[in-house]
Formats: sequence, structure tokens, C-alpha cells
Amino acid sequence: MSPDDFWRVGHMIDAARQALAFVEGRKRADLEGDPMLRLALTKALEIVGEAAAQVSEAGRSEFPSVPWPQIIGMRNRPVHAYFDINQNILWDTVQLALPGLLEQLQAVLASE
Repeated sequence: MSPDDFWRVGHMIDAARQALAFVEGRKRADLEGDPMLRLALTKALEIVGEAAAQVSEAGRSEFPSVPWPQIIGMRNRPVHAYFDINQNILWDTVQLALPGLLEQLQAVLASE
């Protein structure tokens, strides 16, 4: 993986960690009454997805277990349909998908 790709994976890790920190001690119901939390989580997922989209095809192919297309697709949803974000999907993505993804991305950086 190129240095630029590793740099982008680092950005993915940073944004994922931030999203997980934002929800620490929170409940799903907090999304309803806290627009700043919704925006923060949405932006963090956008960053994860945009950085993933910028990882080269060669870099992605070195780590096929990372769900690159799904990560990029998750970025496209809030960017293009910002007015119609499903808060359940947003919450579940952060709570259920990000911890495992974070482990995978950390393993990518540790591989060098």
C-alpha cells in the first residue's frame, strides 16, 4: 500500500474513533433531540467514506476483507441524500459496524 493510501486509512481511523467517542455514553434516542450529534456522526461517516474512496484500487485490493464498496456507499448516502438520513441506520452503523471496521483498519496500518 502506498504512503498516500496509508495516510488515508489513518484519516478513516481518526474519523471512526471520533464517531465512537461521540456516541460513548449516549443512547439511540439522543439522536432525536441532538442535531449536533446527528451532524457529527454524519460528517464522521462521510470522512470515513471519502477517505476510503481515495484509497487507490491497488491499495484496496491488498486488503480485500475491508468492505471498501460498502464504506464508500455509506458516504454517498449522506452526501447526496442529506435530507433523508435514516437515523436508525446512522446509529447502527456507528454502534455495530464501526468497531469492527476500526479493528480492520488498524490491522491495515499495522501491516507495514
